[in-house]
Parts: sequence; C-alpha cells; structure tokens
Amino acid sequence: MESAKDRLQKRANELQHEARKSLGQNFLVSDHVINKILEATQACLAEVEKKSLIEIGPGLGAITDLLLKLETHYQAIELDYNLFSYWKNQNVSIIHADALQADWSDIDAELLVSNLPYQISSSIVIEKSVYPYTLKFMVLMFQKEVAQRIRAACKTENYGMLSVVSQEFWAIETVCDAGPRDFSPPPKVASRVLKFSRKESAIKNRKKYLQFVKSCFQQRRRILKSNLPSVHAEQVTQWLVGEKLSEKARAEELTPDQFKKLYFHLNPSENT
Repeated sequence: MESAKDRLQKRANELQHEARKSLGQNFLVSDHVINKILEATQACLAEVEKKSLIEIGPGLGAITDLLLKLETHYQAIELDYNLFSYWKNQNVSIIHADALQADWSDIDAELLVSNLPYQISSSIVIEKSVYPYTLKFMVLMFQKEVAQRIRAACKTENYGMLSVVSQEFWAIETVCDAGPRDFSPPPKVASRVLKFSRKESAIKNRKKYLQFVKSCFQQRRRILKSNLPSVHAEQVTQWLVGEKLSEKARAEELTPDQFKKLYFHLNPSENT
C-alpha cells in the first residue's frame, strides 16, 4: 500500500508545489497520525445527525483524501490559491479564504477537522468557542505547547485565558502526539492532536465573558482585582473571601468553574 508520504510527494510534484512558510505549511505525512485523526473524526461523526464536516487547509490532502471517502457533507477552506484550485478541480466544495476572515455564518458544519497552521490555532479555538456556530466537535492539530496551554490546570505555568475559555465550552481529550518527522517540511517543534466535544454552558453572552477572562489575565503577576475595573473591587474581594481564596489571589489561581462563578457574581443579570 502506498504510504501517505509517497502519495503526497507525488501530488506535490504534479502541482509543482512547495510548502509556503508564510502560510505555516507543514504537511502531515505520517500514516499513524493520519489514522489517529481519522479514528477521532469517525467517533465524532457517529455522534452527529447531519454528518457535516469542514476542514481548514486541506493542503496536499493527507487527511482530505480519507475524509472524502466518508459518508459526510464535506466542505473545506484553503488560503493557498494553488491548492484551492486543485481541490476545486476535483469537485470538492471549497472556499478560497483565510479561515479567520471567512464568513462562517454560511457554513453549516457540525465537525471541524484540521492540521492547523500554528499561527492561527489559538485564534481558531477562541473564535469557535465564543461565536454561535453549529460546531459540536473539533479534531485539531496544534503546536504541543499550545495544546498544553489549552488543557492546563489552574496554578500551573501554562494556565491562562486560552485554558479557561476552552475548558468552559469544550470537553477536551488528547488524541495523539506528532514529532517533526511526521511533517514535510519538519517543523522545529512537537505537535499534538486534540479532540473537542461541545459542552453546555450557562454563559449567554460569550463575547462579554471572553473579554472578562482576558481582563483577568491582562497582567498575570498582578492580583486579580487589580486587573478588573476598580468599581468591582469590593465585589471581587467579597467573592474571593466566600470562595476561601486570598484577597490577593491572581487569575491563575481560579479554576474555569470559579471564573464562571465570579463572572455571574459581577453580572447577575446574565445568570437568570
């Protein structure tokens, strides 16, 4: 059986395509990692009704070739015009756009799959967490450091705004790790695939909640109430005491659930 590496090299030669560093192109070539992503994708599809899937950056087709064989409504977004044109000519439903600039309101997908360009990975997670789209699952490749931040526990170095927001809106599992040799060209960092399953959340105004969490982590070394408007200082102190936390607690000391409690304490109209 032809390996993914040989299959993709053949296509790259046909298209005379070289990886573009400006677009963060590191093409996945590991059969093991590809199969792990496919298994996670199939598990997600088993849980959704419409079987609708979108892929960001199909690239040379490491994952795409297998996704297209599944019984799904497949769509894709590709910024590289050469690769967009190739998939368009294969009668694939594909949009030529930057995934962060595309109009997702017209995309009715339940599952997002991607070997994400590292420079947009955090922004994609935040956007898909906060904005009211139809996504119920995501299977995404990250730089390992970003994946660790997403799953980090409070009171750890990697814990921050990305951790809190991700964990509020998703149940997150590690699918597998990938090393530099699993890509062409090899990146200088290790990678990790995560599976996201949408969680119910009582938070209604997600954009407002995002701004709240951002403010809390604005200056990590400052105490929490110093990062929030001074008008809330007494309320924050009262809440911290009630939670048996120090009045000088920093944002990194609060769990995602405590962030939600504090948000509702400061915005009681949201918790109705």
